Amino acid sequence: MSFANLIWMFVEILLFTAYLVAVFYIIFDLFADETLNGWWKAVWIIFLLFVPLITALVYVIARGRGMAERSQRRHGVVPEDDSYKPRASSNPASDIAKAKDLLDQGAISQGEFDAIKNKALTGRY
Repeated sequence: MSFANLIWMFVEILLFTAYLVAVFYIIFDLFADETLNGWWKAVWIIFLLFVPLITALVYVIARGRGMAERSQRRHGVVPEDDSYKPRASSNPASDIAKAKDLLDQGAISQGEFDAIKNKALTGRY
């Protein structure tokens, strides 16, 4: 066996392994999809068995966005939106007054009061 044949064999093994990972990921995604009917799942599996490469490509093209969304939900990734970012309070005077009452009662420290006041005024910690 020549060196070129050995390299080519490793490339083939790598591509075959990547293909198997993609097929198993597609099968996993099929069964994780709650919106897809059981008959459609069966059709996708049958096509994956008889025309595997083309079916895998069509599946990724047709359902790729849904695959990504289901994967993000499964892994607990937060969608990209601004709702998690701290913002200035809509009523800073009320928030500061509540924080002052908590400070007077001894429920929070002076540092916590300053942080709440800063957040109410600027939206930053």
